[in-house]
Order: sequence, then C-alpha cells, then structure tokens
Amino acid sequence: MTDAAITFVRPAALTDRVPYAYAATTSAHRAVYTAGACPLDADGNTVAVGDHVGQARQVMANLVTTLRAAGAGLTDVVKSTVYVASGRREDLDAVWDVVRSAFGEHDAPSTLLGVSVLGWPDQLVEVEAIAVVAGEAQAAPRGSSSTSRQEC
Repeated sequence: MTDAAITFVRPAALTDRVPYAYAATTSAHRAVYTAGACPLDADGNTVAVGDHVGQARQVMANLVTTLRAAGAGLTDVVKSTVYVASGRREDLDAVWDVVRSAFGEHDAPSTLLGVSVLGWPDQLVEVEAIAVVAGEAQAAPRGSSSTSRQEC
C-alpha cells in the first residue's frame, strides 16, 4: 500500500492479523519527529486523571495539533510508539483502540508498550510519531520556533 510518499510493507511470510504494517519506506524530503504527546490541556494540567481512554483522546488531539503545526498530519505518520503506564493488557487494548481509531485506515507501523511510569504527574498515556511529508525540505512552519521545546 502506498499513501502519498509512504509505502507500507506487509511481508506475506508474517501474519496478516495485526492491525498495522510491519515497516514503512519513504523517499520524502522532509521528516517530522515529534516528542511524546502527553495528556495535557492548554494550561499544562494533566486531564482525565485515572482514565486511560480519556487521556488517550487528549494525547491524540495534542499529537494532531503538533503535526499540523509542523505541516503534517496523521496520514503522514510512518511510525508511532504508544506508551501506557499499566501492566494490564486491558488498559493497553483500550488505549490502542483510541489510537487506531484516530489513525483510521492509515495503519502505519506502531509499537505499543506497557511501562511502569511516565513523566508528568498522573500521566497514563504518551504517543510519539515520525512523519514524512513529500516535497523539499523547508523552514519551520509559521507559528513555530526553532528555540521552543515540547517536553513530555
């Protein structure tokens, strides 16, 4: 499958029961690497304390905002990593459902991890992504700054 400048790789020798591609290749000229998107509101407060699904929704909204500011979107993502502060598979599955829903048919490779703790107080979910955008490398999009930092 090819989506813009991305080709997803699904080897016939591996199971097709996974809801994502095993790899992605690209020849695009511009890459976007995000920091982990966190479940923070505009004031820096952790939202949906104790609620994995609520935090996953905020995380994906924040990821979309970050990608848009960099001139990309979810359909430009070639790889994501999903971190869930839980040892319970049910929590990982619930977060995964939110993430997959946000990506829709764009099934880029992803890694889902259960971890013991994340960086912000009461944080349960974090998602980072790598996106590629077809075209020439360009300066930072309007409204962004090379000196600003997103930490999570």
